Amino acid sequence: MKLRGDSMSEAEAVVEDMSVDWRGRPCKPTKHGGMRAAVFVLGLQGFEMMAIAAVGNNLITYVLNEMHFSLSKSANIVTNFIGTVFLLSLFGGYLSDSYLGSFWTMIIFGFVELSGFILLCVQAHLPELRPPPCKIMSHEYCPEAKGYKALIFFAAIYLVALGSGCLKPNIISHGADQFRRDDSKQSKKLSSYFNCAYFAFCIGELIALTVLVWVQTHSGMDVGFGASAAAMAMGLICLTFGTPLYRNKPPRGSIFTPIAQVFVAAFTKRKQICPSNTEMLHGNQNNVPNHLFVPMSPNISPLLHTEKFRFLDKACIKIEDGTQRNESPWRLCTVAQVEQVKIIISVVPIFACTIIFNTILAQLQTFSVQQATAMNTRITRGFKIPPASLQAIPYIMLIFVVPLYEIVFVPAARKLTGRDSGISPLQRVGTGLFIATFSMVSAALIEQKRRNLALSSNEPLSIFWIAPQFLIFGLSEMFTAVGLIEFFYKQSLEGMQSFLTAMTYCSYSFGFYLSSILVSLVNKLTSTSSREGWLSDNDLNRDRLDRFYWLLAALSLINFFNYLFWSNWYSYNPSLSLPSSPKQSYGKDLESSNFNPSKHVEAHNIKT
Repeated sequence: MKLRGDSMSEAEAVVEDMSVDWRGRPCKPTKHGGMRAAVFVLGLQGFEMMAIAAVGNNLITYVLNEMHFSLSKSANIVTNFIGTVFLLSLFGGYLSDSYLGSFWTMIIFGFVELSGFILLCVQAHLPELRPPPCKIMSHEYCPEAKGYKALIFFAAIYLVALGSGCLKPNIISHGADQFRRDDSKQSKKLSSYFNCAYFAFCIGELIALTVLVWVQTHSGMDVGFGASAAAMAMGLICLTFGTPLYRNKPPRGSIFTPIAQVFVAAFTKRKQICPSNTEMLHGNQNNVPNHLFVPMSPNISPLLHTEKFRFLDKACIKIEDGTQRNESPWRLCTVAQVEQVKIIISVVPIFACTIIFNTILAQLQTFSVQQATAMNTRITRGFKIPPASLQAIPYIMLIFVVPLYEIVFVPAARKLTGRDSGISPLQRVGTGLFIATFSMVSAALIEQKRRNLALSSNEPLSIFWIAPQFLIFGLSEMFTAVGLIEFFYKQSLEGMQSFLTAMTYCSYSFGFYLSSILVSLVNKLTSTSSREGWLSDNDLNRDRLDRFYWLLAALSLINFFNYLFWSNWYSYNPSLSLPSSPKQSYGKDLESSNFNPSKHVEAHNIKT
């Protein structure tokens, strides 16, 4: 097996690139793919983010003021909605990899999301579809939405959730599929693409949190939801314009069947003893010459054997009973199948360590928005900042920081580390997790200051005091979010890119669901017969939001040290982590992989 920077054999090229154009014909490198195709996908990324962010980031205001749910219930409705968006990304990734392909998955569910925006717009426009108007913050009785009014509302937001959830992993994976990972030049462009995708995300968020939120505040939520629908339509138009240029990965059937076969075969042969010589395992290709290094199945990429989770290797033990009959694929699997399952199991702890990070994000989209409404939002005599627009602050910073990261930091780090992306994805994730803790520290200090000032002198604190918590988290998100997407995509196998990329968004989902659980749990544990819980009242001056923020800061710091353990434990499969240039060393990412490069130098013709 040669390095990605070396020329590939013809057999390897066939295995590596099975992409087709929109008519199902083999792709031509000079005509299909590359950044010129990915830019149309980035357009969808920006417009879709603009649409969903304008709704999601200000949804709590609509739920509270128009649907008349309580503050804690409104916060849970928003976090459950956003959590569902990201949880459904697994469904979208599965459909794409198994049956539809990423392009058609985006087209179908893009229209589903568009229909949800339109339904929200209709409900916000027609008074008879909403509860009677009243001021819920004035402590007067306000009947919450029930019956068909609640049904329309929840149907609309969950149509948006279904469409957006199924879109998100495919936007990233379809754009990344435009770059061939076996080409050293395009491998560098792939790392740049992930930064460009985050830049498009930032632009979409920025426009949503400034222009569209301003429209919602001054022209009404119906006009704001209509603007989101228009943005979504523009994104779909942008996606279709790039159709002739796309490299499309054909679906390969159910991605779960080979995984299930490994567990069934390993359980069936649980009493067998793994051979000390791993070359005896069925389908082991560690010593297969370069020109014969091809997959055992069209759905499974070739992978070298690793030592972790040896109990799964029992699925590769071939029973010699003197007959010539072949064992069922549910009783005998290849090493490549088993290694695929090992990769999925190995990434789960990394995935789990990002859940608390996204729980912090949930607070910035719910309680921090309400925190801002209790502050002085006036900038000039005639202009006030919409509280939801505060979330635009980090994206204003990031539209300058992300290009600097790509243009200045990555080339400098690349010279030191030899990596295409400058630092490894796991290092990037860890940096972001550490920084995120200080976002909650800042939030707790400012909320304590705001509350004390409001109670002592009834004077509102300036809204700009809340900016640091958004800025700090924005910087941490640039590291963690992009690093995690790059990590999952690069660890994915052919036919599983969308599904593994969806695990990134699934982390968001669990983070938002955990936020709902934490809010309910904290209220229950801190309430007594004489005192309500920290977050039980609709009045932040009566609540203790600052203590809740301190709790999250402590959880975040503990989570960071937990991540350090699991990131050091994680080992890359050497088939997926070989350096992309002769200059690049294996580095620490392979030190714990139980892979000895020297053992395979002769067998795989690795030239340094």
